[in-house]
Amino acid sequence: MDIIIIVVIGNMDETIRNTITNGIKKRNYILTINNRITTMKKSLIFVIFAFVSVISFGQNSLAMGKTQLNFGLGLSDWGVPVYFGFDYAVSSDITLGSELSYRSYHEDVNNTYYDHSIEGVSGNFNYHFNNLLSIPQNWDVYAGLNIGFYIWNSPDTYGGSHSSGLGLGAQIGGRYFISKRVALNLEFGGENTFADGKFGLTVQL
Repeated sequence: MDIIIIVVIGNMDETIRNTITNGIKKRNYILTINNRITTMKKSLIFVIFAFVSVISFGQNSLAMGKTQLNFGLGLSDWGVPVYFGFDYAVSSDITLGSELSYRSYHEDVNNTYYDHSIEGVSGNFNYHFNNLLSIPQNWDVYAGLNIGFYIWNSPDTYGGSHSSGLGLGAQIGGRYFISKRVALNLEFGGENTFADGKFGLTVQL
């Protein structure tokens, strides 16, 4: 702490006295502002540290016997799929799951317009590489196979409804946990009619 000693000799000129007094007040005001800024910086650092600490508790794989829910949107040539599903961990590295999806889209054929919808159900198997590759906390990287069945609902004038039959596909994806139980999920797949990719949320129960 700085100490300022002012010795007044005789009758100091009023202008000089006011100048010194105002200077002291301004200096004290600046010191007060600097102290507040320092306190705010410390508070901000604490908040960032607390946020990072919370994220660091995220799980990078689903514990054996636990279940997680998945939901979000997909990418495809036939509308935007909406999906909902779950995964069940049969071991620390393997999950089995199921998924439902729905989408609708509009098609123009020689200026004739048709409305279609597609419902699907699929099952999946995924291997999680977290333990094998020592993947850092907060991440879950996996790959596996899926088998699904889809029904196209179309107008009779288009050809009516039909089904895909069972189709086998593969997928690879990853999750990043933004909290202990909630993760962002990005997945890419091929060789099935569900989607080329999908993005959503995972919630561990």
